Amino acid sequence: MSLKVAIVGVGNIGNVHGGVYQKRPDVEIVAVCDIIKERSDRAAEKYGCQGFYSVKEMLASGIRIDAASMATAGTENGGDHYTPTMELLGAGIPVLGEKPISNAARKAAEMVALARQKNLRYGINLNHRFTPAALRAREWVTAGRLGELNMINMTMWINNPNETSPWFHIRALHPHSLDVMRYYAGDVAQVQAFFKRGPRPDGPNGRRVCWSNVQVNLLFKNGILGHLTGSYEAGGSYGLETLEVVGSEARFVLLDACEHLTFYPRRSMEMETYDYLGGMMGFGETFASRIGRWVEQNLAGAKPEEIEGSGEEALKAQLIIEACIESWEKGSVVTL
Repeated sequence: MSLKVAIVGVGNIGNVHGGVYQKRPDVEIVAVCDIIKERSDRAAEKYGCQGFYSVKEMLASGIRIDAASMATAGTENGGDHYTPTMELLGAGIPVLGEKPISNAARKAAEMVALARQKNLRYGINLNHRFTPAALRAREWVTAGRLGELNMINMTMWINNPNETSPWFHIRALHPHSLDVMRYYAGDVAQVQAFFKRGPRPDGPNGRRVCWSNVQVNLLFKNGILGHLTGSYEAGGSYGLETLEVVGSEARFVLLDACEHLTFYPRRSMEMETYDYLGGMMGFGETFASRIGRWVEQNLAGAKPEEIEGSGEEALKAQLIIEACIESWEKGSVVTL
């Protein structure tokens, strides 16, 4: 049995999805779609399938589609997600969307609501939580090895000179950061955020258009304290991501999503270190892990509420992002 998939938006990330699907014997790419005709034509030839220039055209063709990857971009990398996602869901097709779910919280909520109304599987490519290292750390937390969780600290930064709007950095990058924090610590109750624009000689007043640096304080509903550091002006060739979760009995540190995981007991020097768990060597491999799980859950007939990295989870991360923006604009702590 194979899952017949379509890919909507076949730019860089859409082709990453396509490359993952192409290597799986349980998947058949049956259609691609892009409003840029040359992209659609190239992808159709590459994957040996039919190409379309609109979702409506693709749906009208009668091609059987079991699930679709939705990898359009737009403003803040989420501006073009809404319309094609609503069209796919409206046609009864399960969707794996790219992050951010949308750069508009209202539209994100509408997509989640339609998927729920149609009883459809709706996932988002929150790939950082799908690595073998992240799963091992989650097992430690669930088993109580860390004791009572007290704090969670996250650093995620990349060297990214691109920008399209003031909130491009936090909306495009930090759905990942905040989803990972929620994965271990649960829902957020309160947010306090501070932003700083970095230097850019060709920008207004020598500053960047986007708020390219952020520090966020988080109070989770269960009392856990959290802190996020994010930047588009750091990182370099190494050091994308550092996650530290601190409990009453131990803590763990996870570096670069999948590469190095260390467990530090509170009352012992016998730490445990794991490098490249599951053979995952770098961030680029996380797409196959996440997309593979989406394929497996669809083939297994998982219920919509069982989908890991769901649209609902992504919406919760988006609402935290909007609370960060509100906190900075109002100079206050924001309650979700």
